[in-house]
Amino acid sequence: MTALDERGVRAGHAEVWSALGTVRDPELDEPLTDLGFVARCEVSAAGHAVIRLRLPTYFCAPNFAFLMVADAYDAVAGVPGLTGLDIRLDDHFASDVINRGVAARQGFVASFEGEAVDELDTLRYDFVRKAVLAGTDRVCRTLSGTGLNPAELTLGEVPPGPDLDRLRARRRELGLPAGDGDPLLLDPATGRRVEPGDAKRHLAFARLTRTSMEANSGVCRGMLRARYSLTAEEEGTG
Repeated sequence: MTALDERGVRAGHAEVWSALGTVRDPELDEPLTDLGFVARCEVSAAGHAVIRLRLPTYFCAPNFAFLMVADAYDAVAGVPGLTGLDIRLDDHFASDVINRGVAARQGFVASFEGEAVDELDTLRYDFVRKAVLAGTDRVCRTLSGTGLNPAELTLGEVPPGPDLDRLRARRRELGLPAGDGDPLLLDPATGRRVEPGDAKRHLAFARLTRTSMEANSGVCRGMLRARYSLTAEEEGTG
């Protein structure tokens, strides 16, 4: 690969940053770039990417941290034209183990040998199910005052918007129905339509899930700012 000029470096940085923006905190369902979890993002003239990730506390759960770093590695490794990738998590009690494991593509169990007994697929699916519930509540909130009954609607009958697009995407991740003719309300664990008699309880649980995730997001943002002395504007600068 020939050396990149200044324009090429900027373009490479933009592509890497965009790739990182596809990676979500598994629990909060928000991009790492929005949360301020990307501390450093650089691309050299030789096409080598250097990424440094951070978390709100030194003791954030290692399974969440491993998912984040592994997903970020996969996303950035897919950027065309890169000649190398150095991606690490800093300032975490398990940084060394996580960074070695992700770089070696070992998986969670092999990385935490003798401590972990399962890979993280089940945990990931559980969080996406929560994201489906939270997304359902966001979409239903947009229906307030319209007179439309969520229990009677299909996705195609919901007014279009980013919340609906996000809900469809999360449902597809789980292999759940996400077409225009599919019901707005469904059980994310089974994929079955929520019956009208169960709709009130389902929507209450969806609302609780959303508010809990948003509260956790606020706490994490506040702790990150305090830990690294950031302003709100500095969070997503990388």
